[in-house]
This record gives sequence, structure tokens and C-alpha cells, in this order.
Amino acid sequence: MKRYLSQRLLLFFPTLLGSLTLVFFLVHLIPGDPVEVMLGETVSSADKEGLRRAMGLDLPIGTQYLRFLRALAQGDLGRSLYQQGGVAELVFSRLPATIELTLSAMGVALLIAFPLGILAAVKKNRWADRGALLFSLLGLAMPNFWLGPLLMIVFSIGLGWLPVSGRGGPQHLILPSFTLGMVMASILIRMIRSSLLEAINEDYIRTARAKGVSERKIWLKHALRNSLLPVITILGLQFGALLAGSIITETIFAWPGIGRLTIQAIQTRDYPLAQGCILVISTSYLVVNLLTDILYRLVDPRVSYGG
Repeated sequence: MKRYLSQRLLLFFPTLLGSLTLVFFLVHLIPGDPVEVMLGETVSSADKEGLRRAMGLDLPIGTQYLRFLRALAQGDLGRSLYQQGGVAELVFSRLPATIELTLSAMGVALLIAFPLGILAAVKKNRWADRGALLFSLLGLAMPNFWLGPLLMIVFSIGLGWLPVSGRGGPQHLILPSFTLGMVMASILIRMIRSSLLEAINEDYIRTARAKGVSERKIWLKHALRNSLLPVITILGLQFGALLAGSIITETIFAWPGIGRLTIQAIQTRDYPLAQGCILVISTSYLVVNLLTDILYRLVDPRVSYGG
């Protein structure tokens, strides 16, 4: 276990560096000039060159990259070119909103997936099973950028039950959480169903039935517990996907999180801010994957890490 964790930690930083390097060069390759975004096209060339020189944008891209890495090693994420504030302060001020939305979306996904997944397995090949699978198929077929506006039109504009956008009370979380969690719920329904159907045919289930254990206890205690390992895998991977998917959902619902901040940074060619946002999202994704591997061992002691 210790050896495995050491190997994962050794891979953690090169993976993160590769992600940041890719983002750095891709952001700089986006057409557009951040100086023109800040000053406008009518400003004189001398003013533009002066600002570009002051921000270090006149340097070769390789030099800018090395300066970025040097500052990052010192814990300095730089200053936003457009919002004129520290990148770390801007990013971490938006982090609570993104965490709130992500956890809420995961809660919605779990509340939908576990009952429907268990019901589909117990009622295999019956109408409940087909209904759960149809719901899962619809969830997978509806992208966030389509489902979000549809929910806004129906529940906000049409019925007036829920707010259209913004962050406030619990009612503001309902539509963006459902939009973000729907795909995850659809994947989990199928995973829970298939894992349960595989576990229910194991020898220990036959032994439990021979001892007179009730069907309810067999499904919910013995089969469900031993089928959680692949479900945890999907949860870990999809948590990172939720963080990435929050970029679209936060933009649709004007949710003041890191996802919306990332889009704003890209639109204004704010290189340091975009890199800071991607740094937080990438780090979160890698940390969640590492914690998922550790959780394997807690759920199933038979899992071996080779050391």
C-alpha cells in the first residue's frame, strides 16, 4: 500500500505539469490579443506596446513559460491581466461555489441512481427495469447545454417555480444540480444494475439464501456491498468530470464558480487566470482519483497494491 501510494504521488506532479504545459500553450495559441481586449482597438500602437511590455507579453513564449513555472514553484499564480487582481485570490474566492454545485450534483445523481439501479436489478426484464434503463438512456442522450436551457424554460420561465440563474438559497441549486448530475446518474444506474446482477449469482449469495436470509437483506446488504467497487470507480472518475462539466453548467446558469471564471478568462485572453483555473481543476481531478484508489482498499480488503 505504501509503495503504491509513493508511486502514485511520484506520477502526480508530472501529470499535473503536463496538464499545465498543455493548457499554457493552447491558451496562448487562441486567436486574439489580451492587450486589445483590455485597451480596445482604437488605442495607439505605442500604448499597446507599452502595456504588452509591462505584462511581459512581448517575450518569446518559451521565456514566458519558464517564468510561469518559476513563479508557480514559488506559489505565485500571478495577477489577472483583465481583472487586475491576484489569480489565487480570484480562483479561491470562486472555489466554494463550484464545490457546492459539484457536491449537490453528486448528491442528486446518487439519489436518482441507487434507487433506480437497485430497482432495475431486482425487477430484471420487467417494466421497472425497462423504465430505469430508458431513463438512463435519455440522461446520456441529453447534453448539459441542451438540458439546462430546457429546464430553465419549463420551470423558471414557464412555471415560475425556480430562479433562472445566480447563486442564492437552496432553490438556486436545484436546476444546475440536476443538469450537472443527470449524466452521472445515468451512468451509475447502469453500473449499479450490472454490478448487482453479477454479484447476485455468486456462491455467498446462494449460501445466504440457504440459511434463510431474506431477499431484501440479500440485495441491500450482501449483494450491494460487494458490488460497490466498480461503482466507486465511476464515482471517482465522474467527480472529475463534474468539475469539468461545471464549466458549461455554470455558464448557462450564471453560477459564480471556477467554471464560469474559466470561460471569462478565455474570452478575455487572461492567460494567468485561465491557467490558475485549470490548475485547480486538474489538481482536484488527480486528488479525487488518488482518494478513490485508497477507498478501494477500505471497501474491499482483498484489493492488493503490490507492496
